[in-house]
Amino acid sequence: MTVLYHGGVPGLRVGDVITPDHDRRRHDGCAQCAAGDSPGHHAVYASTSRLYATHYASLYGRGDLYRVELDNPTRSTEDSIETWHGPTARVVAVLDRAVLLTMSQRRRLYREWRDADKAVGWSTGFAARDFALARRIGLVLR
Repeated sequence: MTVLYHGGVPGLRVGDVITPDHDRRRHDGCAQCAAGDSPGHHAVYASTSRLYATHYASLYGRGDLYRVELDNPTRSTEDSIETWHGPTARVVAVLDRAVLLTMSQRRRLYREWRDADKAVGWSTGFAARDFALARRIGLVLR
């Protein structure tokens, strides 16, 4: 398995186990949050993209970024950026505390995410979809 990153609940230490109950924050516009009982709320997610995981740590509200090992990892098909999920994850390293994305990181994430969407055929280059992505990661204010 490759290196996996998880961004979310602050204050964990090496050896701590992350469960789906740790990350119960709700985000506006999130279909999984609205559904409440979707698979996304019964698994721990991790990504091979450190920047993508950093985004989720930032979304948490000054959450932390960790390197993790997933228990029974399964490749997620919900994300265009390589993401895995499992019932739990163990913290292997604490990488960053109280994460807030800089504008430079947001621009890099936008390019990475847009390219990943195009690679899996989710984006046709339609301006409205690109605008929605930019808004989602905080490049465009509401």
